[in-house]
Amino acid sequence: MAEQEYLTVTALTKYIKRKFDADPYLERVYLTGEVSNYRKRPNHQYFNIKDEKAVISAVMYKREFSRLKFNLEDGMKVLLVGRINVYEPSGSYNIIIEHIEPDGVGALYQAYVELRERLSKEGLFTRPKKQLPRYPKRIAVLTSPSGAVIRDIMTTINRRYPIVQIELYPTVVQGKDSVQSIVTNLKRVNEKAGYDLVIMGRGGGSIEDLWSFNEEAVIRQIVDMTIPVISSVGHETDTTLSDLAADVRAATPTAAAELSVPVLTELLLTINKEEQRLYQAIRNKVAVRRETLNRMMQSYIFRQPKRLYEGHLMKVDQYTSRIQYAFSKQFEKERHAHSRLELQLHSMNPIKQVMTLQKEWQSLDQTLTTAMRDYLKNKNQKLAHTMASLDLLSPLKIMNRGYAYVSFEDRILKSVTDVSPGQVLAVHLADGIVTTQVKEIKEQNNED
Repeated sequence: MAEQEYLTVTALTKYIKRKFDADPYLERVYLTGEVSNYRKRPNHQYFNIKDEKAVISAVMYKREFSRLKFNLEDGMKVLLVGRINVYEPSGSYNIIIEHIEPDGVGALYQAYVELRERLSKEGLFTRPKKQLPRYPKRIAVLTSPSGAVIRDIMTTINRRYPIVQIELYPTVVQGKDSVQSIVTNLKRVNEKAGYDLVIMGRGGGSIEDLWSFNEEAVIRQIVDMTIPVISSVGHETDTTLSDLAADVRAATPTAAAELSVPVLTELLLTINKEEQRLYQAIRNKVAVRRETLNRMMQSYIFRQPKRLYEGHLMKVDQYTSRIQYAFSKQFEKERHAHSRLELQLHSMNPIKQVMTLQKEWQSLDQTLTTAMRDYLKNKNQKLAHTMASLDLLSPLKIMNRGYAYVSFEDRILKSVTDVSPGQVLAVHLADGIVTTQVKEIKEQNNED
C-alpha cells in the first residue's frame, strides 16, 4: 500500500485562501443582510452579516468606515459590496467590506457605480478642466428660484464682489422633469454669449433626491459646456457624477460663490498697495535718474563741450594731411605715366606705318605682276608645244593622208577574221563615212 502524503493545517489553509483569492466571482460580491453583533470600535470594525439561515463574518477597515454617511446600527438591513477573504490563523472566511449602505437605495447605488465606471472609461471625469476666470463679469446660476441655494449664492457674491452680474435660470432640481430642465438651461447658457461661468447647485438630500445630477444626459451636457462649470450639489459628504464632471466641485453653494468671485475689498486693497508700491518705485527711480543727471551736468563734457571733440578735430586734420599728400603723390605718378604713354604713342604714329606698308604693297604688287606674266608666258609656250605634239599624233592627220578605218556595229575591225561576206561595214574617212558591203574576203600571208 502506497504511503499517503499528509498536509499540514497551514498548507491546507494557504491552499484554500489561494483558491478564494483567485476566484473571480469572490473578488467583488454584492451582498444583502442584517447587521449582527455590531459594536463600534476605534479603528477597524468587526461584525456579522446574517439572514434567516446563515451568518458571515465581516470586516470594515477604518478608511472605508470613515466615509459612511450614516450611523451603522445593530439589526440594520444593509446592502454591501466587498470581497471574500480567508483568515489563515483561524481557518475561517469573512467578507471585507468596501462599501455599505442602508437597504432601499442599493439599486440606485449600483446604477451609480456602473455609470461612473462607464463614463470614467470614456475619460469624461479625467479630461482637462477649464480654469475659472479671475474677474468674472456675468455668472449664470442654475437652481430652484425658491430655495435657500440662490439666496446663499447671491448673498455671498454681493458681499464679496458686488460688481458682478448674476442671472438666475430657474431650474427644476428634483423629480421627473428635473433632468430635462437642467440640460435645457445648460444649453441656453452655453448658446448665449457673455457668460464667464455657470454655477449649478441644490441643497442636500437622499440619493434619490440628488439622482437627477447622476443622469448621463446631464453629465454629457456639462462636458460639452464651453465655459467653466462649478457644481455644488448636496452637502459636503454628497458626491454626484455632476461633481466629477464639472470643472470645479464646491462642497456647498456658499463655497461655490466664494470660488467664483474674489473679494472686492481685498482686490481694492491690493490695488492700492500695488499703486503705492509702483508710485514709490517710480519716485525712487526718478530720484536716482535726477541724481545721475545732476552728476552728468557737472561733468566737463557739459561745462566745456569743445573738449569732447578736440581730439577728434586733431585726428581729422592728420587724416586730411595724409589724404592730400597721398593724392598729390598719386597724381604725380599718373602724370609721369601719361607722359610716357604719349611719347610711345607719338613714336608709333600709324600714318608713317601706313605709308611704309603702302610702299611695300606697291613693290610686292609689281613683283607679283611680273611673276604672273612670266608664269603665263611659260605656260602658253608649253601648251603650244603640247598641242603640236598632240596634233602630230592625231588620227585625223593620218586620215588626211588617205588612211581610213572600218567598223561594224560601232566596233572597229582589225582583222579579216572579224568580217563575214554580206556584212555592211562603215568606212571612216577624214571627211565622212562610206557604207559598203563585203562581197569577198582574201586573207594575206604576212610571210610573203
